[in-house]
Amino acid sequence: MIARIWSGESPLWVLLLPLSWLYGLVSGAIRLLYRLGIKRAWRAPVPVVVVGNLTAGGNGKTPVVIWLVEQLQKRGIRAGVVSRGYGGKAAQYPLVLRPDTTTAEAGDEPVLIYQRTGAPVAVSPVRSGAVKALLAQHSVQIIITDDGLQHYALARDKEIVVIDGVRRFGNGWWLPAGPMRERASRLKTVDAVIVNGGEAKAGEIPMHLRPGQAVNMLTGERKDVAQLDRLVAMAGIGHPPRFFATLEQCGARLEKRVPLADHQALVADEVDRLAAPGQTLIMTEKDAVKCRAFAKENWWYLPVDAELSGEQPEHLLRELLALVQ
Repeated sequence: MIARIWSGESPLWVLLLPLSWLYGLVSGAIRLLYRLGIKRAWRAPVPVVVVGNLTAGGNGKTPVVIWLVEQLQKRGIRAGVVSRGYGGKAAQYPLVLRPDTTTAEAGDEPVLIYQRTGAPVAVSPVRSGAVKALLAQHSVQIIITDDGLQHYALARDKEIVVIDGVRRFGNGWWLPAGPMRERASRLKTVDAVIVNGGEAKAGEIPMHLRPGQAVNMLTGERKDVAQLDRLVAMAGIGHPPRFFATLEQCGARLEKRVPLADHQALVADEVDRLAAPGQTLIMTEKDAVKCRAFAKENWWYLPVDAELSGEQPEHLLRELLALVQ
């Protein structure tokens, strides 16, 4: 229902307009306070790059964060990552991730970034606190924030916005009548716009998510998705249909699709019941980090990597290297 409202297909969005106007008024006032210097942002001693979005829901931010970290690592730059840690609840904040940190403590996306990149990661509702904790324990040269475009209490040197190229901005209204956290005019002030799927417009960086081979969660065995039989697909991400479509593009034959809420906690018995005897459960890598501890032999996940096209990504990386140097 919410997808139909935000896309404008359902007229119910009109009833939510008063709340949207209130949301826009409050968010605009907060940004204005920082622009006028009435509220002051904390500036880190190293460059800070924000990877965020203008809309609620999954747009592909985390794959972009992983891509940035890995590209910087290839160039000899020590990058750290900070996040709000949605879906997790730590005993105390800030929390600097360790190998035994769980998704229940830190959230699924920070754990995924930590495991994929090996980069230092810290989470906190107060992102400046996460940055300070990271710098106290690690010698990082640049900070990448996963989300936080609207978290103006942390000063930033670069802003990167990720857009879902298929859904884009829906009906264009602020939450809750539409998907917008800020209006589309905000794009004029950011440093780069990355478009995940669909068709990129002039000045935007085209990106698509390249799936790898499916990975068995117990053995680590890898197989093409098309080789797996009787698939039940599970996705707890911002836009589950994208994952299901990716599987089908890889040749998967899906017997069942199970969309879950973004950052939804996963319980062993509930996940186990999704696939009947003889069926194979396949999930996103983001879901996999939440249930590795109780994985079964017929559970697989599909890793994806961000691929950015054109000359602009290299130009963006040169700008980040210049900030560090």
